[in-house]
Amino acid sequence: MMDIQVTIYSRSNCHLCDVALEVLQELQSEIIFGIEKILIDGDLELEAKYGEQVPVILINGAMHDFYRVDPERFRNSISRLHQ
Repeated sequence: MMDIQVTIYSRSNCHLCDVALEVLQELQSEIIFGIEKILIDGDLELEAKYGEQVPVILINGAMHDFYRVDPERFRNSISRLHQ
């Protein structure tokens, strides 16, 4: 089975980021994956790349979604990785 790493690009005091992280943590109860949270605050390169789109969610380095995590879409994306 492949190791799955989810990266969430976030900002400080970002309500949508907090909600997205909570959804990902809830999904960990049914799907095994790691979460890495990266704050873009003060990182000019990341701020230029992701700016106001945060939270930005990547699965194994590939763009998955931004603003929110749709649990069903997330499950489907993970399932495709296992095919």
